[in-house]
Amino acid sequence: MRKHRSFKINSLLQSKNALFQWSRAHQEVAWLDSNSHQDPYSSFEACLAVGTSHIITDVDELQTFMKLEKDWLFGYFSYDFKNELEELTSNNFDTLGFPVLQFFHPNKIIIVDEGHLHFKYLDAFANEIDADYAEIIKYQSTDTPKKGIDPIKIRMRIHKDAYFEKANQFLEHIHRGDIYEANFCQEFFAEEVSIDPWETYNKLNAISEPPFAAFIKLDDRYLMCASPERYIKKTGQKVISQPIKGTAPRGKNEEEDERIKIALTKDKKERAENIMITDLVRNDLSKSALKGSVQVDELCKVYTFKQVHQLISTIVSKVSKDKNQAQLIKETFPMGSMTGAPKISAMKIIEELEETKRGLYSGTVGYFDPHGNFDFNVVIRSILYNATKKYVSFSVGSAITSKSNPENEYQECLLKAKAMRTVLEEG
Repeated sequence: MRKHRSFKINSLLQSKNALFQWSRAHQEVAWLDSNSHQDPYSSFEACLAVGTSHIITDVDELQTFMKLEKDWLFGYFSYDFKNELEELTSNNFDTLGFPVLQFFHPNKIIIVDEGHLHFKYLDAFANEIDADYAEIIKYQSTDTPKKGIDPIKIRMRIHKDAYFEKANQFLEHIHRGDIYEANFCQEFFAEEVSIDPWETYNKLNAISEPPFAAFIKLDDRYLMCASPERYIKKTGQKVISQPIKGTAPRGKNEEEDERIKIALTKDKKERAENIMITDLVRNDLSKSALKGSVQVDELCKVYTFKQVHQLISTIVSKVSKDKNQAQLIKETFPMGSMTGAPKISAMKIIEELEETKRGLYSGTVGYFDPHGNFDFNVVIRSILYNATKKYVSFSVGSAITSKSNPENEYQECLLKAKAMRTVLEEG
């Protein structure tokens, strides 16, 4: 059982900053931030979960916990969770070492919403609410000194010539009819480096201010995520997925920006990418949906973020009241926007041609709540860090289709890499 208390806040930004800085003292941290984006499916402004006596790294244990405990869980499924769902393997190079899945049952949850901090503490920690609130207020009233980040020299795992060669191999598979589309990703990395994950996240989030930002600390591994994409959400019997496919840069002025948006909506290649993945998501949701309930609410709608324009589609369905949450994840994972179509064939070819194991990149971070609901993002536009190995990494990708030009795909990857690279290289 949890004790609930609420406190009114005066400044949303100050309260969020204070809460995030307060989390530094904890071993397990999950911070989810909507950056004040509002859509029909928003859950809260931000949420912090800290502390635990129970970490789950096995899907069977995850399902058992949700069935018996009916309480909050925060964590992630890495991309390699696919290997537990299909006859697939991942033998590529991996330095980050994130577990396939990892969730924790938090001692303390603080939700920022509707002008209040909502404390939801396990009964054993309820007597700490007042003291914790007082500490958070101190952070709010004190300017936290900004720590400088030493610039880091980023290296590319795949150089341009090798990228072109691999992109053309993807195209050969497409022309043979093995696949229609594949999301080809490449890693950027640095070795023997130390970073401040909290400051790194703050800088990355400030550049993009996306709707599905996340910070995770579990053991010595960190995720700093500025994701614009929702993978899947369940609220009651309704299920929502919002895949992104189609990217264009922001313009230098309002007039150019509008021209770019219009061009993106009319771009046949970008629309084809999005429509293929929308169809794949419709198929995934239909596995558990009530008959006739799968609908496309938005198709190829332009959403604008600080650095890019994106084409986003919204697909919804309805499931039975007793639908198992983890089973719904299993039926739709990994998200089609990060694989391609057909999904199994695309994932096999991806493993052959990519140089590194994706790990948590292109996996998903989020939460399960006590009422059978959940919300998960897509781990893109993210920095991953193994503090013990002093290894920092980020990956980016683009969709290869029959209409793809390797040079254009390469430039799209550089555009997507810009925010992470700026944060790490400019310090």
